[in-house]
Amino acid sequence: MEDKISLLNKHLKEKGLKSTRQRDLIVSEFFKRHQHLTVEELLERVRKIDQGIGYATVYRTLRLLTECGLAFKREFGGSARFEHSTDHHHDHLICLDCGKIVEFENDRIEKLQAEVCQKNRFKLINHKMELYGYCEKCHGKHHE
Repeated sequence: MEDKISLLNKHLKEKGLKSTRQRDLIVSEFFKRHQHLTVEELLERVRKIDQGIGYATVYRTLRLLTECGLAFKREFGGSARFEHSTDHHHDHLICLDCGKIVEFENDRIEKLQAEVCQKNRFKLINHKMELYGYCEKCHGKHHE
């Protein structure tokens, strides 16, 4: 966590911004658990500690985390969510009913993607895989 704070502080300094108590609280709450949060969800968490924090402050802080590579903004089914950046690539399963997001890694899928790129002389820079369907809990409601 300290290295993340250090990287963020370096980024703030480069942008001529200072660390603030509210920003520090938002960052701390964001990194407490690895989840895919909307701005509203993170706002709800930080307001339990400081009622004075506004939507714009949370949004700007998440944007700063994204700019310096500590977070990624993802669009899942039209909803913007933010997640921690990690050292390993992962993909997502997204439930269309309850919105549950499950991260997964699969070396065979990664290998197949690399083979397809090599075969087509394509230099892959980045990719994402999002699989949409119904989680185990919601599957029964939609099973025909």
